[in-house]
Amino acid sequence: MDSELYDVTIIGGGPTGLFASFYGGLRDLKVKIIDSLPQLGGQLMELYPDKYIYDIGGIPKVLAKDLVANLVEQAAYSNPTICLEETAIALERLPDYFALTTDKDVHYSKTILLTSGIGSFQPRKLNVPGASEYEGKNLHYKVKSLENFKGSDVLVLGGGDSALDWSLMLEGVASKVTICHRREFTAHEMTIQQLQNSTVQVKTPYGIKEVIGDGEKIEEVVIMSKDKTEERITADHVLVNYGNVASLGPLKEWGLEMEKNSVVVNEKMETSVEGIYAAGDVCTHDGKVKLIAVGFGEVPIAISHIKAFIDPKARVQPKHSTSIFEEVK
Repeated sequence: MDSELYDVTIIGGGPTGLFASFYGGLRDLKVKIIDSLPQLGGQLMELYPDKYIYDIGGIPKVLAKDLVANLVEQAAYSNPTICLEETAIALERLPDYFALTTDKDVHYSKTILLTSGIGSFQPRKLNVPGASEYEGKNLHYKVKSLENFKGSDVLVLGGGDSALDWSLMLEGVASKVTICHRREFTAHEMTIQQLQNSTVQVKTPYGIKEVIGDGEKIEEVVIMSKDKTEERITADHVLVNYGNVASLGPLKEWGLEMEKNSVVVNEKMETSVEGIYAAGDVCTHDGKVKLIAVGFGEVPIAISHIKAFIDPKARVQPKHSTSIFEEVK
């Protein structure tokens, strides 16, 4: 058992949690990170390490795995204690600190920062007869490596940012890419324009009626339009991007004010429970937009107010990072 008392325990080792570790170091906080996955990086590493990220200020585009590698290097500035494959279960408020129980240990911390994103998640499945028998074969819900699709005919299902991003990235790898969606696309306008200017074949509005295969792999997919017109598409791989079914799990039992599946915070990134803060996709507030860039912006607010909570004499407004690093030198 790690009986040390930490200044802040960050629950969630994705992009927001990693940046919070770095910023905790800037504010001279003793930091611990807890994550249920076997590696740091959250959804970026679990679902799409080879996908490009475009909405980080100053970085035109970066592969998710490269962004995570940089964040891990940056997070090390605080010399955090890192606990992977460990799920937070219960939280007890003691007079001067929290006792956080996981499925492996009990952790002690003056404050808690929730950066757990959408929580535990499972992909929304392709709900047509026979589809499940091809999972793990040539029916995919995530892309670990683009090379697996080289020279293939790929059918992408979905109409959000992930579906369109993968279609565009696969365009230069696969022999042919087709994207099928039952409604209008909901991705960013620029991404839709890029798709329209690409060689990706677009099938909208079409739903999936049937998958046809030999038991080992899908060979064709039957799609159907609103007027019941059917069409068969051959496919070496089918990539489903219908989003995820998410759950915050035990966090919902901690007495936090919730709005749908998000934790409500104020302008200081404080939750309704004193000493617990949140940043990134796990939280909501007026005007909230769920992007990695927004999570990065919320981190300095949360960490600075955590610093002031622990030490009321500390300044909320931090020094500029350039000044801090010059002092370290």
